[in-house]
Amino acid sequence: MNIQQKSYYIPYKHGHLHLRQIVPVQADMNKSPVLMLHGAMSNGRVFYSESGKGLACYLADAGVVVYVLDTQGRGLSEPKLARGFTGGQGEVIREQLPLIQQYILSLHPNTKTVHWCAHSWGGVLMASAIARYDSLQESVASLVTFGSKRRIEVKSLQKWLTVNLVWNKLAPLIAWKSGYLPADKLKMGMDNESRSSLRQTIDWVKGRWVDSDDGFDYACAAKQASWPKSWFIAGKGDKVLGNPADVQRMIKECQIKQVDYTLLSKKQGFKHDYDHGGMLTHKDAVDDHFPRIKDWYHSFNG
Repeated sequence: MNIQQKSYYIPYKHGHLHLRQIVPVQADMNKSPVLMLHGAMSNGRVFYSESGKGLACYLADAGVVVYVLDTQGRGLSEPKLARGFTGGQGEVIREQLPLIQQYILSLHPNTKTVHWCAHSWGGVLMASAIARYDSLQESVASLVTFGSKRRIEVKSLQKWLTVNLVWNKLAPLIAWKSGYLPADKLKMGMDNESRSSLRQTIDWVKGRWVDSDDGFDYACAAKQASWPKSWFIAGKGDKVLGNPADVQRMIKECQIKQVDYTLLSKKQGFKHDYDHGGMLTHKDAVDDHFPRIKDWYHSFNG
């Protein structure tokens, strides 16, 4: 692969946010870059690796400049999650995403927009930021999400075990005892989750799309927002965390006018009925749906 990787550390509160830059060796910095955001219990590594694996590296090898964010406390951002950590998803929406957007634009003075791309809950956070801020509606070129849903309404035994029992009941108890949810040690995810994010995520999955910090009504704002061209991707094998029916419900809730929807299933001509993580990490994704994502970004830049 003809790509280069570099880490930026942006001062934020009492630490820094880690932003990974992955670029082609012959990078065109005049084209709109892509910003990628991970989901809950995760970090930026869902998109890239040192050895060049992942969607971010694939796109960079195809000529796209990519940035991958670790939100506060995750990945290489510091300080790490620990007892007393108070940050939640509200800070990602209101502070971190706007900050990183301006930082990326400062690295690309000849472009005024950045494409946004997210996995799982990261898509909810990105959609929330776009709905809330006119400046982001103007500077976000497009929104692509993988398995992103705002509510989980699908009913099944697996959903009851995964969400109702583990996420809604057991996880808060563990987080109360530890001061945060040590999801990596418990083999629940790639990274840990703060008590605030856990509580706010549970509230949104079950109920209204309203900011618990300041009462901002995202659902109302979404109806009036000027959305960028969007693409929601779901996996047929994603039974709970990004169930296709819930992904489609989020599209309707956001009321995005220019939106594509793709179901990654064998019936639709793909190699697998991809699950929640496999959409990004399966070895066959590189030859299956990644080329379509590459074409999506090339269609904007010509």
